[in-house]
Amino acid sequence: QVQLVESGGGLVQAGGSLKLSCAASGVPFSGYAMGWLRQAPGKEREFVAAVTWAGIGANHADSVKGRFTISRDNAGNIITLQMNDLLPEDTAVYYCALSRSMGAIQTLRDNLFYRGKGTEVTVSS
Repeated sequence: QVQLVESGGGLVQAGGSLKLSCAASGVPFSGYAMGWLRQAPGKEREFVAAVTWAGIGANHADSVKGRFTISRDNAGNIITLQMNDLLPEDTAVYYCALSRSMGAIQTLRDNLFYRGKGTEVTVSS
């Protein structure tokens, strides 16, 4: 059974930093992309970042480029999201996602990826 467990969320002031982590279990990680999605109160879910199973290729949403960095450990089952220069509009529940297709994560195709329960990030102004 696939399990994705996020951690690292919290309250931070604008301009601050947080580092989210996601630990995956229950699948052979080779061939699986992983990533982050987020959903702010009253808004639709959006793609944040994704990384290939080997951790070589990564994509970031335009809204977070230059501020957020996704990375993956050598074993392939843990990803992190380093978030710097946080803005109030980054406030959201952040979800970890795992899929055979990085494109599925980027395009939010729910039926093609697993998702964790989320960790809440609140950025105060």
